[in-house]
Amino acid sequence: MDPQTLPESERALYNAIKARYSVVFEPLRIREHQLQLLKLTDLEQILDGKDPLKDVSTFPFWIKLWEAAIVLSEFIAGMPCEQETSVLELGAGLGAPGLTAAAAGYTVTLSDYEEMILDFERINAAASNLTNVRFSMLDWLNPPEMERYDIILGAEILFREEFFEPLLGILRKALKPGGVVYLAHDIKRRSLEPFLKMAEQEYRIAASQRKLKSLEQDKVILLTRLQPRH
Repeated sequence: MDPQTLPESERALYNAIKARYSVVFEPLRIREHQLQLLKLTDLEQILDGKDPLKDVSTFPFWIKLWEAAIVLSEFIAGMPCEQETSVLELGAGLGAPGLTAAAAGYTVTLSDYEEMILDFERINAAASNLTNVRFSMLDWLNPPEMERYDIILGAEILFREEFFEPLLGILRKALKPGGVVYLAHDIKRRSLEPFLKMAEQEYRIAASQRKLKSLEQDKVILLTRLQPRH
């Protein structure tokens, strides 16, 4: 991916990020869709001396392309896309599932809590030649008025239990009646079970396992579907 081929506004964002961080574009192929994701190559630059082993909340989870995001991307790419179906990706980070949905024909909004993350998403959408994508700053603890969506996606967004109730609040506000939520997480994620126990009061839950082969070790990803009970 040649950054000079980016549209002017996204090229300016890229140049500003490149001036601060070591970054590289990496291709991601999801079925017939080809994405380009801008990724940081030096984690220390963004950790700024913080030790995530001492305090996991300091780790910038958005910078990693998680296996769960790849599984969720594959899943959404395999679904039949009805025209004008709207998708919101929560905690989108690099945006792979949402960008895959956009490539498949959905109308997509990528959301996250920090402007720089949205800048990475804007660059990734432009680099992937996608124009049917919007970007939204979304603080789960202080959400704005929101439109409603047919589908809500989230990959590896259940890290901290204090965000479970705010997340459920977001789903109540943002999911259309008759809509559906798809979440993907490493099956070893300890926070997954307590969240689903909270959610089952409001949602019918179905789950399936997907195995993603890796050079290090195979990952088992739990793909979960939540549909409102009422």
